[in-house]
Amino acid sequence: MRIAVPSEIVAGERRVALTPESVKRLVAKGLAVSVQRGAGAASLIPDADYEAAGARLEPDAASTWRAGELVVKVRAPTPHEIDELREHAGLISLIAPFADPDRVYELARRRGVVLAADLVPRTSAAQMMDVLSSQATLAGYRAVLLAAEASPKLFPMMMTAAGTIAPARVLVLGAGVAGLQAIATARRLGAVVEAFDVRRVVKEQVESLGAKFIEVPIAEDGAAAGGYAREMSPAYQAAQAELLGAALARCDAAITTAQVPGRVAPTLITADHVARMKPGAVIVDLAAEQGGNCALTRTGERVVTDRGVLVVGDTDLPSQLAVHASQMFSKNLEKLIVHLVRDGALHLDPADEIAQAMMVCRGGVIVHPRVAQAVAQARKELAA
Repeated sequence: MRIAVPSEIVAGERRVALTPESVKRLVAKGLAVSVQRGAGAASLIPDADYEAAGARLEPDAASTWRAGELVVKVRAPTPHEIDELREHAGLISLIAPFADPDRVYELARRRGVVLAADLVPRTSAAQMMDVLSSQATLAGYRAVLLAAEASPKLFPMMMTAAGTIAPARVLVLGAGVAGLQAIATARRLGAVVEAFDVRRVVKEQVESLGAKFIEVPIAEDGAAAGGYAREMSPAYQAAQAELLGAALARCDAAITTAQVPGRVAPTLITADHVARMKPGAVIVDLAAEQGGNCALTRTGERVVTDRGVLVVGDTDLPSQLAVHASQMFSKNLEKLIVHLVRDGALHLDPADEIAQAMMVCRGGVIVHPRVAQAVAQARKELAA
């Protein structure tokens, strides 16, 4: 089997799906790898490193896509890239299948196997293949650095000849992988940190990192399958909004990370909340690509309110750390490829929970039940 690695073409994307280290190990296992010239340049990887690892360099995108029996990439393919994908070829990448049913429909028409890297199950067996978790770690770290850079205040407490400077107060909303890394990073920078999550089970993790856990005084837990959060009752949401409003009013920076799989991100910070925040406060919204946790978030933009609150809607935070983001993404994909490819072909055992959870399309059919439902609904609306 020949694996193809095209360059990423989405604006601002600097990652590459496979690094030379992963290529070398895959080649040693008998797989052939083609890499588009310049694919690793934005991650500071020269073409010579891929050649030394045993990859064949392709001169352009078209030849790379044609070469691949299995194409691996970071971002979901654009319409042009879908046209370049060989019929019956396999594809592994971030797909966001619920966010863009039309893309799934077009991918299915290529009659190959489409595996969504963003649907890797959160199980012990799949941990080394979980690209969402590895990239969320980087996003949480980067979000705090962006907030610290944009803030007009120092994060740590300082005792100087000019007096004592109080530490900044940081609020982290959502204590998943990104949120916990944001807490740890803000604490390392010396900030006082508060955190909120609807899942009570994360309280111990939050407190172990030195942050204060904000609890809603209602006996309701938001833990759902796979470690994600579920939508809460109206009464809980009302109490949550009141508590978060007070926390936002006293914070200097807020990092939001709350997402619900297959849905628009929940709004945790309203326009009224933002109006109560201090001038110079910063909100970094890690859910910006899914609509945002803040009502004022604009995907891919940075907005400053009349009161001087900055709302950061960047969608490329892991890509801003392209060297390590690519290394981590590549290692995840390498483990996934080794798991799925046997005897030179994709081995999609019906009993393999990893393959079945990820599989979106196969042989022209959308096989993921929830994705198929979303695509059918989108096509029905389009026909109407």
